[in-house]
Amino acid sequence: MLLMPRKVKHRKMQRGGRIRKISSKGTEVNFGSFGIKAMNSGLISARQIEAARRAMTRYIQRGGKVWIRIFPSKPMTEKGAQVPMGKGKGSVDHFVAKVRGGKVLFEMDGVTEEVAKKAMSLASYKLGVKTRFVKRR
Repeated sequence: MLLMPRKVKHRKMQRGGRIRKISSKGTEVNFGSFGIKAMNSGLISARQIEAARRAMTRYIQRGGKVWIRIFPSKPMTEKGAQVPMGKGKGSVDHFVAKVRGGKVLFEMDGVTEEVAKKAMSLASYKLGVKTRFVKRR
């Protein structure tokens, strides 16, 4: 079950430039005891988020709790294969989350630190940004 918004104000959105700023909100572990933090900025697709969530929950064998701190609300369009140039913008293909460096992506609680570290490591392989394991202060 991929994440996607129920309703969007505009069906198609402009891509925008590179994300240069560092996140000021969502940089601390709030819900759980452990988390993974993005070290650089980028786009994370709904498929990547779901794959990371599955990898974590499978490793912890559904013990403990996982929080997803990002949501894919930006629609990305794609034109069909072998479509000539021009003729307008393509249809919405998937949704992505814009992530700034320093943002906590996932949090976990109810498991030991070693198990959480390994689960988060498995999840970080699925994501398109560099990540770091963090603990609650």
